Amino acid sequence: MTTTEAPATVRVDVWLWAVRVFRTRSAATAACRAGHVKIDGTSVKAAQPVRPGQRVSVRRPGHEQVLEVVRLLTKRVGAPVAAQAYVDRSPPRTPALHAAVPRRERGAGRPTKKDRRETDRLRGL
Repeated sequence: MTTTEAPATVRVDVWLWAVRVFRTRSAATAACRAGHVKIDGTSVKAAQPVRPGQRVSVRRPGHEQVLEVVRLLTKRVGAPVAAQAYVDRSPPRTPALHAAVPRRERGAGRPTKKDRRETDRLRGL
């Protein structure tokens, strides 16, 4: 293979690191080992080869990222080049519903038992 030819396959952990889905290759490998990475719906190990046209799903806290492989990369590249190596097919994220954190006025002193129970009730505990 000459330097101008693109590889036919690349390890999935290397590709995820190269297109900047993970900060380190070891983080990509750990995600594969934990079962958070799937190729075409099948959980894979870090050494599984990935080819153009396949869909790589990465489960993250709160959402799932689905990427369709367009180009194979073996070295980490800049963000604009990395964005051209895949098509993002992720479902839209739903906004997280968080309850407002109860605040006590400054100088109000330590919360009483009644205050604590009201705070727990607001939190849904």
